[in-house]
Amino acid sequence: MIHMKDITKIYEDTGSLALDHINVDIEKGEFVFIVGASGAGKSTFIRMLLREVLPTSGKLFVNGHDVAALKNADVPYFRREMGVIFQDYRLLPDKTVYENVAFAMQVIEAPRRLMQRSVNTVLDIVGLREKYKSFPTQLSGGEQQRVAIARAIVNDPAIVIADEPTGNLDPETSWDIMDIFQRINAAGTTIVMATHDKAIVDTMQRRVIAIEGGKIVRDQMRGVYGYEA
Repeated sequence: MIHMKDITKIYEDTGSLALDHINVDIEKGEFVFIVGASGAGKSTFIRMLLREVLPTSGKLFVNGHDVAALKNADVPYFRREMGVIFQDYRLLPDKTVYENVAFAMQVIEAPRRLMQRSVNTVLDIVGLREKYKSFPTQLSGGEQQRVAIARAIVNDPAIVIADEPTGNLDPETSWDIMDIFQRINAAGTTIVMATHDKAIVDTMQRRVIAIEGGKIVRDQMRGVYGYEA
């Protein structure tokens, strides 16, 4: 599903070493937390999976694709195989809940009937079917993140990549969001999540990959956060 072989990333403009000979294999259906201090390399790790940055050296395969070998014209199609969720939701403010989620299917020109059925299904999954006419400004932070999750999974992606998805949420709401992620994962979707949330990582005891100074210093099944909160 995800295969990193001897991946190194040096940013040419600053000369900084972001990732240093990383080797990782993530199998289909896994739930993996990426942890580490700010500046450790987590963001570069996530951005590389999305092909926002390319490795300086090494090989990266995501869902069968040699990421560095992709032509620029193929990148949008590659990204459609993934669902992406950010800390700041990134919803379209002038569109309703339904329209925000449907937008992901409009991009791929999905048939209208399929779009209607799929959007309603994922809104049920995240518990927002009754708010389909609401705009983002009418929603709480937790509800906005639920919309972002619905948008990320509406096209049934093989992989969901989440970058600090609970970073702006209170603990109770964070657990509601993690419950949704667990249900998505139980249905077979691979989840890779960068997080600083010690309580969530320690409680869930999923696979934990810790990055420090661009190196993987720990890769544990049923792992813990391992840093002070």
